Amino acid sequence: MNRKEAIELLRMDRRELLSLVAWAAEVKRRYWGDTFQFCSIINAKSGLCDAGCAFCAQANPEATGAPVYPLVSENEILEGARKAVEHGSARFSVVASGRGLSSNEMERLLKAIAAVKREIPHLLLDVSVGRLDRVQLRELKSAGVSRVHHNLESSESFYPQITTRLSWRDRYDFLILSKEEGLEVCAGGLLGLGESPDDWVDLAFSLAEAQVDSVPLNFLIPIPGTPLENSNPLHPLEILRCIAIFRLVLPEAEIRVCGGRERNLRQLQTLAATMVNGFMVGGYLTRGGRDPALDTELVEDLSLSLVEKGPLNRREA
Repeated sequence: MNRKEAIELLRMDRRELLSLVAWAAEVKRRYWGDTFQFCSIINAKSGLCDAGCAFCAQANPEATGAPVYPLVSENEILEGARKAVEHGSARFSVVASGRGLSSNEMERLLKAIAAVKREIPHLLLDVSVGRLDRVQLRELKSAGVSRVHHNLESSESFYPQITTRLSWRDRYDFLILSKEEGLEVCAGGLLGLGESPDDWVDLAFSLAEAQVDSVPLNFLIPIPGTPLENSNPLHPLEILRCIAIFRLVLPEAEIRVCGGRERNLRQLQTLAATMVNGFMVGGYLTRGGRDPALDTELVEDLSLSLVEKGPLNRREA
């Protein structure tokens, strides 16, 4: 699909939207079969970031009430991994606020990752800890990390509306660096920031160009105390349209519906599940999620196969 075709699909009459969803669902089945996968995260270092992103509770914790604490202990990360397995997650990500890690934090993180791999060897480990250099990426890979997460957040043209303290291009270049070091890359965005549908298309094609392996789609939760606290939510049907476009532009990437899905998609999460590879379960950085048992029930009701161990395997389309 080229950009012009994607834009045309975004202009489809809403009465035809279910046809678009069905098409995207068929593309998902063609490339990935009927598999589905959960992932979980731990907010391992909170509120210690100066990036100033307009949507983020951690950018101004005094105003938002977001928790503030340094990198948690090895035991806390290990306990988070255990909970991920209890929720049926095959992937677990350690998330730390800030632009990167100090040498001491890096050493502690590597020890925690080693501890998780010893106790739960089948659990796939990811990190989302800001930008890293080549040496740090190699150390994480050697320790057992399989995937690095670093969102682009939005299109390059809209990105300055989110923050001017971090460069979109620097984010993109970090994705390329991580791929060069043999790590898989998880990168997506946050939708509902006030961007246009054209920005969704631009973001999707940027991710395709970077050949990312996984695309987390998040939806704004307007948090009191942030510049976007009075933002209007996207309509659930428009979110379905957006997810369909990402699926069609990125058929070979894992697409996951993550933060804000409960509030924004509401009862249409089931339709979204037909087009994507998985959900994030067990809560988000500063907000809780719904009971993972409900997501397990949703997967069962759709007759999808929940992959609780090992990576998702793409089929020959």
